Amino acid sequence: MALNIPGLVMMVIFYLLVLGIGIWASVKSKKMEKNAQNGQVEVSFLANRSVSMVVGVFTMTATWVGGAFIIGIAESVYNPTKGLTWALIPLQMSISFIIGATMSVVLDLSFSVCVWISAAVAIIYTSLGGLYSVAYTDVIQISLVLLSLWLCVPFVLTSGVYTDITKTAFNHTHQAPWLGTLESDDVGRWIDNFLVMSVGNLAIQDFHQRTLSSSSTSTARIICFVASGVVIITGIPSVLIGAVAASTDWNSTSYGSPSPYERGEASMVLPIILQHLTPTFIFAFGIGAIAAAVMSSADSYLLSATTIFTTNIYQTIRSQASDKELQWVIRLSIVVAGVVGTSLTVLDNSILVFWILGSDLSYTILFPQLICVLFIKISNGYGVIAGYLVAVVMRLLCGEPLFGLPVLLQFPGCTLEDGVYVQRSPVKTICMLAALVSIVVFSCVSSVLFNKGILPERWDVLKVKSQPAPSPAGRTKECDTEDTDDDKVQSEPMLDTKC
Repeated sequence: MALNIPGLVMMVIFYLLVLGIGIWASVKSKKMEKNAQNGQVEVSFLANRSVSMVVGVFTMTATWVGGAFIIGIAESVYNPTKGLTWALIPLQMSISFIIGATMSVVLDLSFSVCVWISAAVAIIYTSLGGLYSVAYTDVIQISLVLLSLWLCVPFVLTSGVYTDITKTAFNHTHQAPWLGTLESDDVGRWIDNFLVMSVGNLAIQDFHQRTLSSSSTSTARIICFVASGVVIITGIPSVLIGAVAASTDWNSTSYGSPSPYERGEASMVLPIILQHLTPTFIFAFGIGAIAAAVMSSADSYLLSATTIFTTNIYQTIRSQASDKELQWVIRLSIVVAGVVGTSLTVLDNSILVFWILGSDLSYTILFPQLICVLFIKISNGYGVIAGYLVAVVMRLLCGEPLFGLPVLLQFPGCTLEDGVYVQRSPVKTICMLAALVSIVVFSCVSSVLFNKGILPERWDVLKVKSQPAPSPAGRTKECDTEDTDDDKVQSEPMLDTKC
């Protein structure tokens, strides 16, 4: 395949634009660091909690709208075994695979070279400016996604090589109806997947990093509501393009037969449609939209991983670390995370395993812990450990086809298909609820055992036993006597403070 010059030009322009904005934002962040009251680390991770509503909407939208979102939805709608019914779970692709495969199609370069080019750009501007660079590049990235995808839709719909999508939605034409079906046996799994991708994603670091970077609580709340609407608007072009792909007579296109699904290229159906059903210059804009969506997620994941490592691990080990030292740790962590993550592209399609594993574990392990932290005060470290172990063990026993794990713990509806047991129940939700119950139960039990003296205090390594409030320094016996006098306290409300 020859080099696509318009696609190459669009890619170069896009990368230069994003890199330029990222560098500009890094300069802005350096100025903020000089005047920051909460330290340079908070500027890097939370943009000094000064992200405006407009920028916040863009960066929050970018948290959800990534390459897997726009390409995964199109793939699900097109895939005859899934359809629109299952398109709410765009788990089919990994970020690195999307950008690598897309650029390979456009630029006729090797897969690994394309991935490393994209990763290098994201690593550079993320390490330079932290959340400032990520947030401001998200503005241009999501703007390009919205503009480019909606620009492509009219050209795709007027291509004239497909059957009316309102008819193919319900009838078997070139393939199964693109609306898809939901059999009674699959309801449990559908509910499971829906909860994983909706409620479960509330536990991810990216989301909370965006809300905490807002200038106020009300701003964060509005950003969430507005971004949810923008996400839906951004997903509509992918649905339409996937529907057209499922309704297309591929013999009438320059792509030819067999279809992308039959060639094993269903995951790339969106760029394939843009390449063969739109003019060259429109195709270039569409590829720019894919690249923008991928980059908007890649930088978020880099910053998220770095935040967790720096604050939860490094600062715990070196609590006396200076802001300058932490800044270098942040930059080094971003580079390491980017290089390690990009290196996984040697696994090719197997990266899918890591993508699905991440969503699965965030729902079954992190989500119940989030609920307990926010709403169940009795929760403690012993409960958290118990919940973690229960979630992991149960999830492994439930089996996972992607890893070749057999089903050892069978729930209602589990059936034997081709010699392999297949779970029909919402096993992920069951594991999540089991972890939630375990956290509460073990927290209550451990609290009672230590506070009632049933177990010796020296065994309480996580310090859950209630400790008596320390007496204020300098308190005298005479002052203690005065504090117990109700009338005296009422007449002199500051007496305890003075003592």
